[in-house]
Amino acid sequence: MSAQDDAAMARGGSGRADHTQPRVAPASSRPTRTAAIWVAVAVGLVVLVLLIVFFVQNQDMVTVRFFGLEGALALGTTLFIAAVGGGVLVALAGGARILQLRVSNHRRQKMIGGQGGGL
Repeated sequence: MSAQDDAAMARGGSGRADHTQPRVAPASSRPTRTAAIWVAVAVGLVVLVLLIVFFVQNQDMVTVRFFGLEGALALGTTLFIAAVGGGVLVALAGGARILQLRVSNHRRQKMIGGQGGGL
């Protein structure tokens, strides 16, 4: 190596003026679908473990009455059924709202399409 090559290397060059080094694009760090699935499975497993602990710690039997029906269930199971029931009600309300918005949007698009002459 010559003194010129040493000086070029010190300045950050490659030491050769006639060759250009191709730039390598940095690796993309966007999450993949596989990574998202893996995270969802991991979170789901943690939730399942917490549910198991909840059921094991709440095994006391309680009497449940609902619309004239009566039965004895474990406390943990009873609370879990109540939580799932609440989730179903929220999902039904959310689904009804989504359906309402879709119908409204469909009507609006139909009105706009009818006035524009079929663009």
